[in-house]
Amino acid sequence: MATDLPIREDFLGHPKGLFILFFTELWERFSYYGMRAILVLFVVAEVKDGMLGGLGWSKVAALSLYGWYTMSVYVASIPGGLIADRLLGRRKTVMLGGLTLCVGHLVLAMHGIGFFYLGLGLIVAGVGLLKPNISTMVGELYRQGDPRRDKGFMIFYMGINIGAFLSGIIVGYVGQKIGWHYGFGLAGIGMLLGQAVYILGQRHLAGIGMPPERIHKGSEKTTAPLTRVEKDRVLVLLLSFLIVVVFWGAFEQAGGLMNLFTDEKTNRVLLGWEIPASWFQSLNPLFIILLATAVGAFWFRWQKKGRESSSLFKMGVGTAIMGFGFLFMAIATVQAGNEGKAWMIWIVLAYLFHTIGELSSSPVALSFITKLAPLKYASLMMGTYFAVTGLGNKVAGILGELAVGNLGELNTFVGILVFCVLFGGLVIVFLKPLKRLTHGAEDLTDKAP
Repeated sequence: MATDLPIREDFLGHPKGLFILFFTELWERFSYYGMRAILVLFVVAEVKDGMLGGLGWSKVAALSLYGWYTMSVYVASIPGGLIADRLLGRRKTVMLGGLTLCVGHLVLAMHGIGFFYLGLGLIVAGVGLLKPNISTMVGELYRQGDPRRDKGFMIFYMGINIGAFLSGIIVGYVGQKIGWHYGFGLAGIGMLLGQAVYILGQRHLAGIGMPPERIHKGSEKTTAPLTRVEKDRVLVLLLSFLIVVVFWGAFEQAGGLMNLFTDEKTNRVLLGWEIPASWFQSLNPLFIILLATAVGAFWFRWQKKGRESSSLFKMGVGTAIMGFGFLFMAIATVQAGNEGKAWMIWIVLAYLFHTIGELSSSPVALSFITKLAPLKYASLMMGTYFAVTGLGNKVAGILGELAVGNLGELNTFVGILVFCVLFGGLVIVFLKPLKRLTHGAEDLTDKAP
């Protein structure tokens, strides 16, 4: 990242621009996860008059749509990154993405299959423009070697999960109990709030996310070919993306297969009241909010003891821990088969382990990219990260289709469990040669902020 940044006014020990991006992303994720929480449930809901009528699709068709849609959302980050790197700069591209998302969510609130598809398409485009570039802008706020960078990404990550937590509860309830399209509309209002925060906070982002001609002015280095070190770092980033595909291919069962399992095969009655299935989508962000500090403190103490604590190590461990959460989904499946319904506790425990795995893996992956990616390809590499996240989402959709088809839920959950644990172990086995390709990029930390 740049070393000639202006001195910035801090708030709580971080640049104020971080909190503008924090609240922008909070409301963008509120809109996205709110819509995601009810999307599959709306698609499979029976067709009937009134606001609670759905599309009446089969579960296989719904999970197929879910896989294609969530993949497209993240794959769109590649053209979104290119537009920022080559044309508009990150700051303007985020602005355009936010406006597109506002329109997309509000179109989705309208009745009619045409509006449904158009809304999904606009959301895909909007997220593609916004998502990779706002994450890269967080890294730009800090000078090279600033030890606050990882903490800044953790704060940013908390914004994502506060938005996701609120959306599952609020949008989920409105969608399932009042009307699906009211839920979609409420998600759009959240995006409007995020866009307002971003527009009003532009002065705190001075010098960040500038168009290409201003980034490269007077600098021959940024237009030169990649050096050997840069090529090695790009290679290890591309290899790390395999971990990303595996992680999200398993994790994203949450919005599809696990969502349907919770709705149909889980006893959700508590104190005489049935909890909406969409509320369980808020367990992951809730656990993140509650456990982020504890998990961060664990890794800090782990590192202080001189133990391995590289980003790649954490990503491998996080994948194995997340995979272990599917043990509880397997138990829930067996119980539902024997008794008709599974206990809620198994779903809660599954999300708990998924969250611990995510906290160990996902925030450091974002920071890892900003450390290793060449500046002139920063948004493209971040876009590629989100694109492979999208590929993981598509894998999740395919697995969901197989589970409700011939493979079965039990075989699917056990298969994910075994594969993720073994894959995480494999990453740790090959850790040393992978770390050599980084050429010490993670060791470039200053002693003072």
